[in-house]
Amino acid sequence: MLTGIFDTHAHYDDAKFDDDRDAVLAALPGRGVVRVINCGVSLATSKTSLALAHRYDYIYAAIGIHPEDCGDAKDSDYDALLPLYNDPKVVAVGEIGLDYYWDSVPKDVQLAAFKRQLILANDLHLPVIIHDREAHADTFALLHKHRPQGVLHCFSGSAELAKEALSLGLYIGLGGAATFKNARKAVEVAAMLPADRLLLETDAPYMAPVPHRGKRNDSSLIVHVAERLGEIRGEDPQQIVDRCRENAERLFQLKSES
Repeated sequence: MLTGIFDTHAHYDDAKFDDDRDAVLAALPGRGVVRVINCGVSLATSKTSLALAHRYDYIYAAIGIHPEDCGDAKDSDYDALLPLYNDPKVVAVGEIGLDYYWDSVPKDVQLAAFKRQLILANDLHLPVIIHDREAHADTFALLHKHRPQGVLHCFSGSAELAKEALSLGLYIGLGGAATFKNARKAVEVAAMLPADRLLLETDAPYMAPVPHRGKRNDSSLIVHVAERLGEIRGEDPQQIVDRCRENAERLFQLKSES
């Protein structure tokens, strides 16, 4: 069994865990998981993420407004988030970014929300957890302008785009998609990433890795991602887990668990 797993992106507040959330979360430490960052996507889910972080010692919270949720967000929502960032279990501004796939929120609204939260993160000296789906040009334009610390979650770009992210000092998050048969870009990115810039994630309950694709994901399934990355990089899966944990501890300014 792999140990020391740090899942840098999960959503255990999601309704898919409503029937057995406590059982799942209570079991994860016994399955090799030492830390999880639960990411909010709205004011409500940010509060829930923080509540989970206080309930379970190994869970930390990222709070912010997701691009698919920013259309309904009011100034009062952003104002209500501000005092939550003072909580020591909040380690990032996220999940924030741009999503042009669904076309459900106007681009100008998304851009304004993303910019607002990038500025906030820099003011608070917190890293960002970035959602970038079919919006690479606009995402990177803002990243070049504001230069935050952070991670590109569920990275879907090319190896060349990954190099650009690395030049900005950003980390790359890889999860279940790297195990999919059609994951050409993810494989190329996984092969070229420096060992000190890679993070492991699930996006639980979504993006379960092969051989669990299509089922509910959870942090223990990161073992399959680590095994696949080990094949791609010619490295031992436990070594990958250990390095990725160290990277996450550094980015999110957490004391080492080792």
